Amino acid sequence: MSLRFAYNTNGTASHRLDDALVLMSEAGYDGVALTLDVNGFDPFRPDWDDAARALATRLSGLGLGSVIETGARYLLDPRAKHEPTLVTASAEGRARRVAFLQRAIDIGAILGSEAVSFWAGVPKPGVDREEARDWLRDGLREVAAHAASRGIDAALEPEPGMLIETVDDFAALDVPGLRLALDTGHCLVTGERDPAAAVREFAPRIATVSIEDMKRGEHVHLAFGDGDMDVPAVLDALDAIGFARLVCVELSRDSHRADVMIPEALRYLKACRS
Repeated sequence: MSLRFAYNTNGTASHRLDDALVLMSEAGYDGVALTLDVNGFDPFRPDWDDAARALATRLSGLGLGSVIETGARYLLDPRAKHEPTLVTASAEGRARRVAFLQRAIDIGAILGSEAVSFWAGVPKPGVDREEARDWLRDGLREVAAHAASRGIDAALEPEPGMLIETVDDFAALDVPGLRLALDTGHCLVTGERDPAAAVREFAPRIATVSIEDMKRGEHVHLAFGDGDMDVPAVLDALDAIGFARLVCVELSRDSHRADVMIPEALRYLKACRS
């Protein structure tokens, strides 16, 4: 089979969304990992549903599938990065995060996206971690139920430094309907698994995959060839499990050179398959 690749718009922050989509299509990508954000597709714009329908038409015209990403830094609170989360002490804050993820699911349903990816969050000092896990499970059940009602996969991404940072943390949650968003680079950061081994082990639960280069123990998204990732081994593993969904390139620190990185990343990945 032939793997399908997408590029994440958190790495195209200096481009208009449509310009970035055109660059992806011209480079030969099969899809886009659409990070909902103020400088791309703002999920809180008054006409979000009409805008989503227009975007669905545009993506179809460009031949691009999609995955929805929800890791924007200041979308919910301009004064606090990534807040509020599913483990914020305030019940009102947690409800705002749940509502945002439900909106992301609604947008994904309009676009026909393969999955909506999100993370748990970081408990603030003084928050009991077991209580935070209870809050998290409650929120995840709401999100997963809404996703099921819209016919889309809700996928939790283990994130270094967050309450859920490894695939084992994910597995221990045991939330019905919840699937895994696997960032292969994160496996190198936490040291939990060889990335290719994680692909094989969690194959039945993976809804979406992100790929980039990273150095062991250092959570910095790097261009391919600049870190310790055995990219061919990861791609071989995805081939071996018959992964037919988008494999999303996430170079969130490279917006300043997205015009170069969009085509260069795909050339690298395709060279790994030749």
